[in-house]
Amino acid sequence: MSECGAYSSNFIRQIINKDLASGAHVTIHTRFPPEPNGYLHIGHAKSICLNFGIAKDYQGQCNLRFDDTNPAKEDIEFVESIKEDVNWLGFQWDGAVCYSSDYFDCLHGYAIELIEKGLAYVEELSPEEIRKFRGTLTEAGKYSPYRDRSVEENISLFEKMRNGDFAESKACLRAKIDMTSSFMVMRDPVLYRVRFAKHHKTGDKWCIYPMYDFTHCISDALEGITHSLCTLEFQDNRRLYDWILNNIMIERHPRQYEFSRLNLEYTVMSKRKLSILVSENLVNGWDDPRMPTIAGLRRRGYTPAAIREFCKRIGVTKQDNTIEMSALESCLRDDLNENAPRAMAVLDPVKVVIENYAKDKIEILTVPNHPNRPDMGTREIPFSREIWIEREDFREEANKKYKRLVLGKKVRLRNAYMVKAEHCEKDEDGNITTIFCSYDSETLGKDPIDDHKPKGVIHWVSADAGVEAEIRLYDYLFTEANPNIANNFASLINHKSLIVMRGYVEPSLKIADKERAFQFERIGYFCLDRKDSNEDTLVFNRTVGLRDTWAKMKANH
Repeated sequence: MSECGAYSSNFIRQIINKDLASGAHVTIHTRFPPEPNGYLHIGHAKSICLNFGIAKDYQGQCNLRFDDTNPAKEDIEFVESIKEDVNWLGFQWDGAVCYSSDYFDCLHGYAIELIEKGLAYVEELSPEEIRKFRGTLTEAGKYSPYRDRSVEENISLFEKMRNGDFAESKACLRAKIDMTSSFMVMRDPVLYRVRFAKHHKTGDKWCIYPMYDFTHCISDALEGITHSLCTLEFQDNRRLYDWILNNIMIERHPRQYEFSRLNLEYTVMSKRKLSILVSENLVNGWDDPRMPTIAGLRRRGYTPAAIREFCKRIGVTKQDNTIEMSALESCLRDDLNENAPRAMAVLDPVKVVIENYAKDKIEILTVPNHPNRPDMGTREIPFSREIWIEREDFREEANKKYKRLVLGKKVRLRNAYMVKAEHCEKDEDGNITTIFCSYDSETLGKDPIDDHKPKGVIHWVSADAGVEAEIRLYDYLFTEANPNIANNFASLINHKSLIVMRGYVEPSLKIADKERAFQFERIGYFCLDRKDSNEDTLVFNRTVGLRDTWAKMKANH
């Protein structure tokens, strides 16, 4: 099996194995069919890994097809972002990108075929009346007064729809199935509606557009898809999928199989809700690092390998469940712990002056990029008389459990010398402004002669050579594990989900590659922001902490 392939065992693979063994199919052909009405999120990543992974593992094909049937909500920006996301995750579609709009002429022809067979009619009830006539889960629907029009009249009226003679919502084409069906989707579903909107591919050629359910199955059949994989909310729609293909003259009949969608704690997986977050400026765009979009995760510093591993671990089942955020972060930490080079940064700086170190002296220390990966090489960092350390790494007094810098005590500076805190200065409010230390010149890379080992190790950055940077600390987007429970999900936005700080980083990071994750030692994993960081302003996003903080956070909520 390939790393980014389908999963070692699941019910879909069992179906495919059976189909190949029986000769029902000789080759496997899947597709990933997003609607270009928003950016992809991590739930789509599960579908991408499944569809492209199965095709790869079975030496088959996988299409990328845009189900672009609603031009009012679609945009070329979304098309391009989706293509980029699929490639970034490590997959490549077979052949050219497909679009449902490529089949608009065929779809129109199949709609006419259904009318001619007496299986579709032009409806002139209003959308509200259609909903009322459809009935409920416990009450059968009512037949439309327009349902029994003649074939000739329906052909004529459908042509009027095609020519733009009906205003939006004044007419639609419905399938004639069964208004008493126990499945709502089979109660004369709408197949075509009027939309006076310019399409990103077909322009103004059409003012009627097919519905998703009508389009999807026919597109699958035209492309030779063997296994049409979708999430469980389309389970009932499989009956309509089969009804349409059974009632038109088309060569192939793909089969639809449903699996559970991905639900992840402390976020939402609805494009509609994600769009609200963007349009109401509750986040800074679709690629905001707090968003569950693939673009947002990428900008935050997630790796394709971590996302693929996450999709592999959660598996493919028919059981709906909600995945803990810690499961996703665990995959990321496993990847970054192994592959992220180390660096030093100070987020909340306080100055240290090493009084017995020469004022003009700058020492270049050679340190490893990774403690367990010699193949990752070394880097040079400057050491000087004045350095920055974290404010929380110093106390005037502390108990024995505190393993950092304390007045009168020694501590190791990471990859450098031991220092001892002698005294400190404070401002008028009592805040410590400067810590004065002495250092032992014989402790570079070794313990002191008197064998008084330091109690702890802290990180630091040279005050002379360190580079100022903006540090963005991202946290969970919502205050509740399941924000969908609220009538207004946006009311559960975590207003502390982004904290911006000004700190200092070692100078080697000034030329760091964007999207390359680093472990800021003792702090967490960070990456240069791919949009806002430039030569003049370094901006680092916190990707994930060194340890799982979700369990503690859940206990507090």
